[in-house]
Amino acid sequence: MIQRIQSIYLLVVALLGAVAPFFAYLWLDAAKVEFFAQNELWIAAMFYAIAALALIGIFLYKNRQNQFVVNRLNMILNLFLLGFFVYRSLNLSGETLVSEKGIGMLIPVFSIVFLVLANRAIKKDEDLVKSVDRLR
Repeated sequence: MIQRIQSIYLLVVALLGAVAPFFAYLWLDAAKVEFFAQNELWIAAMFYAIAALALIGIFLYKNRQNQFVVNRLNMILNLFLLGFFVYRSLNLSGETLVSEKGIGMLIPVFSIVFLVLANRAIKKDEDLVKSVDRLR
């Protein structure tokens, strides 16, 4: 069902993964050139995979357990991307390649927060269904 709150959270994650990385730069290099997600194919593919998993999660509303698992997988994918960004920004010292971090590096953090909120709402729905089943 599209009107559930977790669907809205997952829609926000899909928008963050599909649209935001291509408007918010990830970092500036030493020459003040903005680096976007589409500059490297695998980073763009990771963001599109995050968006696709969020959309798949929206349409798994009939099977809440599978929806929960897909969201967990999406969180792991976001953690890998965030780990790469942290490694990239901390491993290169000084003005070698990364000069300034952009707001795009925080997109996986925002996605993880919304995925946790969606999983919490899915868990609440599952508990509600189980409590109604006990009354029968």
